[in-house]
Amino acid sequence: MDILLRLLVAIGFALLVTAAAALVLHLVFRALARRERWAAALSRRTKHPTRATLLVALLWTAFTTSVPDDLRRFPWRDDVSHVFLIAMIGVGCWLACELAIFLESLGLHRYRVDVPDNRVARRVRTQVLIIRRLTVAVLVIIAVGAILLTFPGVEAAGASVLASAGLLSVIAGLAAQSMLGNVFAGMQLAFSGSIRVDDVVVVEGQWGRIEEITLTYVVVHLWDDRRFVLPSTYFTSTPFENWTRTSSELLGAVEFDLDWRVSPSEMRLELDRILATSTIWDGRTKVLQVTDAVGGFVRVRILVTAPDAGGLFDLRCYVREEMVEWMQRQHPEALPLQRMQLTETTTTPRARRGPRSENDSQLFGEGDERSALFTGPIRTSGIRPDEVPPDSEDQHR
Repeated sequence: MDILLRLLVAIGFALLVTAAAALVLHLVFRALARRERWAAALSRRTKHPTRATLLVALLWTAFTTSVPDDLRRFPWRDDVSHVFLIAMIGVGCWLACELAIFLESLGLHRYRVDVPDNRVARRVRTQVLIIRRLTVAVLVIIAVGAILLTFPGVEAAGASVLASAGLLSVIAGLAAQSMLGNVFAGMQLAFSGSIRVDDVVVVEGQWGRIEEITLTYVVVHLWDDRRFVLPSTYFTSTPFENWTRTSSELLGAVEFDLDWRVSPSEMRLELDRILATSTIWDGRTKVLQVTDAVGGFVRVRILVTAPDAGGLFDLRCYVREEMVEWMQRQHPEALPLQRMQLTETTTTPRARRGPRSENDSQLFGEGDERSALFTGPIRTSGIRPDEVPPDSEDQHR
């Protein structure tokens, strides 16, 4: 009964100390947050795991100091201590993961992605996100291994596993070939710079931005708010378009098929007026050229530039709309026309065939009598004797 009372008192004292320590840490970080921005972020990130770690540690200490180490009277003491050890490893891993994430995120504040030229910031952010996931995975694996080592008999199981490591490694390698390939591909994407978070890409005919890069897959945010999830190996083995790899500035074309009566010089003046009133055009390039003039149409191409892909699409639509309205209003004759020429055709009577020549009825160049031998009826009986040729009579004789 005395031990139970001591245990309850120790647990109450541990809860009181945990609450006091949490209050002190809160006040300290609150004071630091008035001068340093990182203090507020650290307090938000580590508040819950810190309190959990303090609570588990103090409760474990209260239990071990209150319950004597007497296996005969308290055979369950080691089991409870084992549970506290596992809980301590778990909350310690939680705290270590939050601290690692905070330290990795602390370096991202210097690299802003909400500025026009954010190529370096996007590259650093991509690499930090991959390192963050690797760090969390390694810490979790270490924690799980530490928990397993606390159980008796794990060493023997480990020895038996190592004895058959050759066979297991082959089986694991074959089973995890695809997963390991995606993991290494994700690390290659993070540090090669082929794609970064917020890059504008065209994959499988779809236009979108890189939203997330993990160790095994990449999420592309398409223009219509769909998400295109691709394995990491796709970007290391399949060609794709990256519109913002070196810079976000792009050049685009607007093409028209117009009538031959169009005036390119007046279109250039109108293009200058349109771009002067646009807030999307970055001022680098404006070109109007006649690129083709065959097949009844004149093809006019306009080249303009914008600071990013989204702005370029809006600028092309704006230039196209303004040019169409200007031609409808000022030069309707320049609109494309389909010309057709209708001709009246007269039928001539068919020439009559001339009189049939004598040779037309001949067969093999012979006369009518010779032809009758081949085309006339063949008589097989009733031949008179005087009609038999002389040669035939000699043969009969």
